[in-house]
Amino acid sequence: MGQHAHSEDVVKRLAKIEGHIRGIRKMLDEDQPCDQVLIQMSAVMSALRKATRILLEDHYDHCLLEKNADAALGRELIDFKKILGDFVR
Repeated sequence: MGQHAHSEDVVKRLAKIEGHIRGIRKMLDEDQPCDQVLIQMSAVMSALRKATRILLEDHYDHCLLEKNADAALGRELIDFKKILGDFVR
């Protein structure tokens, strides 16, 4: 599926997120306590960040590193990936 190694994993995660969001909508329709809804919304945001990180890493590895084989640029990109990884945790 696609050019990214983990696209299938991201699609599965997104499907779970969709289900989770439907659950949150149901909670709101049923007037569940706000704190419980917020906890679930936080979980969705975390899951979306994880899916985003997987896709970003695939994009980086496939679209940036592989297509920019120049040694000096490759080292810079590897350094950048380490910084980016620390930033998006």
